[in-house]
Amino acid sequence: MAHEIIEAHEDCTHEACTKVVLVGIRRRGSHLAHRLARRIAAIAGTPVAVGTLDITLYRDDLRRRADSPELVRTEIPIDMNGAVVILVDDVLYTGRSVRAALEGLIALGRPARIELAVLVDRGHRELPIRADYVGKNLPTTPAETIRVRFTEDGETEDAVCVLALPAEGEA
Repeated sequence: MAHEIIEAHEDCTHEACTKVVLVGIRRRGSHLAHRLARRIAAIAGTPVAVGTLDITLYRDDLRRRADSPELVRTEIPIDMNGAVVILVDDVLYTGRSVRAALEGLIALGRPARIELAVLVDRGHRELPIRADYVGKNLPTTPAETIRVRFTEDGETEDAVCVLALPAEGEA
């Protein structure tokens, strides 16, 4: 994905990527955004800005949640007005997290363009959203879920796992 991003943004090969910012959706999207930024810097020899977006308040299921949401500060190191924002997440499924992230980004400024990079696209979209950069297309059934594990979360190794959801009535 880092190579694809560099190829799509020629300023990243000639000078600092001053107009591009990778914004990870908190938590695992943020881990992936930081990894992509390091990889882009290693390949292109130029740094790229990276930030984190908390979408909690923009989720469409916020009112249905019984627990109080944990809010984490959104941190984006550059002015988003006129920037090319590459939104980064671990798994693209229904598109609802991306919709919430788009709402959050637009509340912070007016980017020139917003692109989407995901590690895994599992299909089953409920909204008309498509990723510009995909690490792996991994079709699943609605009875499955995908769990991405990163060492940054305390896991012993990085992994992408396809898991069966418990049947109704099972815990």
